[in-house]
Amino acid sequence: MKPLKRPVRRAVLVVHVAASAGWLGLTLGLLALGLTAATTESAAMIEAACRSMKVFTDWLVIPLALLTLLSGLVLSLGTPWGLARHRWVYTKFWLTLITFTASLFALRPSVSDAAETVGSGASLADPLDLVMGPAVSLSTYVFMTVISVLKPWGLTKRGRRLRVSATSRKGLDERSLRQTA
Repeated sequence: MKPLKRPVRRAVLVVHVAASAGWLGLTLGLLALGLTAATTESAAMIEAACRSMKVFTDWLVIPLALLTLLSGLVLSLGTPWGLARHRWVYTKFWLTLITFTASLFALRPSVSDAAETVGSGASLADPLDLVMGPAVSLSTYVFMTVISVLKPWGLTKRGRRLRVSATSRKGLDERSLRQTA
């Protein structure tokens, strides 16, 4: 992919940070609602928490997760960071893909089932199920935020190989220019 021009890169970066922050905040809200459903005795409160979680997972989680994944992919491929050059970028990509998949195939169906269960008047089998998904997701998003800021671990093998080949090409170009000039 061609490198992104500065205004495009900045716009995609703003979209990525906003979507990621939204996804993290939404997950914190889901955790609060899940804790409410798991700890309250009020059937009305449990039903309200489960219905609210269903609205959030149906309408917000998947679009924000997809926007985060796609904008991160565009940024990694359109900037010198690359997708597989730095370990922190590579780690963030895979964690984002895993959490997106878990949100789509685990969190959303479990919240829908819980909302359906309490909507029919039955009680939740295990209310902590509504807490575990958002808790794990939130921990993962905070970890990804930390590695985005700290950028630990250095280059991957591919990144080191690309850096060596780029420096050797640059050295050859400089020598060939000196020889012909």
